[in-house]
Amino acid sequence: MTAPDVSDEDFQQILAQTRHFVRAVVIPREQEILDHDRVPDELRDQAKKMGLFGYAIPQEWGGLGLNLVQDVEMGLELGYTSLALRSMFGTNNGIAGQVLVGYGTDEQKGRWLEPMAAGDCVASFALTEPGAGSNPAGLRTKAVSDNGDWVISGQKRFITNAPAANLFVVFARTRPADDQGPGIAVFLVPADADGVEVGAKDAKMGQEGAWTADVSFTDVRVEAGALVGGSEDIGYRAAMTSLARGRVHIAAIAVGAAQRALDESVAYAATATQGGTPIGDFQLVQAMLADQQAGVLAGRALVRDAAWLWVTEQDRRIAPSAAKLFCTEMAGKVADLAVQIHGGSGYMRGVPVERIYRDVRLLRLYEGTSEIQQLIIGSNLVKAAQR
Repeated sequence: MTAPDVSDEDFQQILAQTRHFVRAVVIPREQEILDHDRVPDELRDQAKKMGLFGYAIPQEWGGLGLNLVQDVEMGLELGYTSLALRSMFGTNNGIAGQVLVGYGTDEQKGRWLEPMAAGDCVASFALTEPGAGSNPAGLRTKAVSDNGDWVISGQKRFITNAPAANLFVVFARTRPADDQGPGIAVFLVPADADGVEVGAKDAKMGQEGAWTADVSFTDVRVEAGALVGGSEDIGYRAAMTSLARGRVHIAAIAVGAAQRALDESVAYAATATQGGTPIGDFQLVQAMLADQQAGVLAGRALVRDAAWLWVTEQDRRIAPSAAKLFCTEMAGKVADLAVQIHGGSGYMRGVPVERIYRDVRLLRLYEGTSEIQQLIIGSNLVKAAQR
């Protein structure tokens, strides 16, 4: 079992501080984040002081040391506001940071994890490519051994936090896939290395303030010590494990966003009137609220269960995919109902449910699309039966 570094009592204080930060400090500035497409520096600084850049990094490396059960509770709170806030430190705690935590050498951890936990280093997970998204087997970025160094060349796409990154956790092919494995390694590449070029910020449908961009690597030379774990065959396993863990976190974020959409819907239904009657008195509106509530409750129970199965090492394959599949699809439906309940005003910029509707759409795409989750769940169920 993955034990937390933080006691339940201490964690409740961390959770309460996070909730206060989200609801009292960040929510009043959601429109500002949207309008300027950036999280204000003072919010970033406050998140750093609170330890949010390293809450899932072990304490021995400067983090808070929360395990995935606690991480999920944080996700439920962080999903309640603009998803750009969580995205700011999401890669440090999640897909990028967990590669180092799980597979890095002591030297690699010592060099990178403490600045990441402090928020002085932003790490980006550079896996996705124009021809390799949810399935990394199509990876074309190459790393060639040269006089004891590695030379990396390739193109990455939709890389979260790339414009602000100090470190890229780069997946590259060192050989074609063979009987020994997929031939995918993972490297630690400083963002200021020669040959690293970050493209313009992507213009996205939603999640304003959460920056993504293309990153190109042109004959980027790194030392042998940049190879994560010192092994060429760690990359694929590190990617799959990190993504699976991340899917539980994304599921929690989705539930948090759905809870916010539900709360906005209930508040609107209780006060907005048609013909002098609050719309919440109409049974068809109540039915929509009921569907939202049922989805949120089911999602919260499922993601908590998936996190428990992860930390107890009972299921690290099917449950993470099932949680992500259900919770992200559920959040989309709840957000859609929220817009419907708000009527025309729900389609207007500046109304929270309009932003939520756009924000949650991405959750069904990144860290493995819903369809990929279906394939993982289905194939693993069949394999288990065949064994």
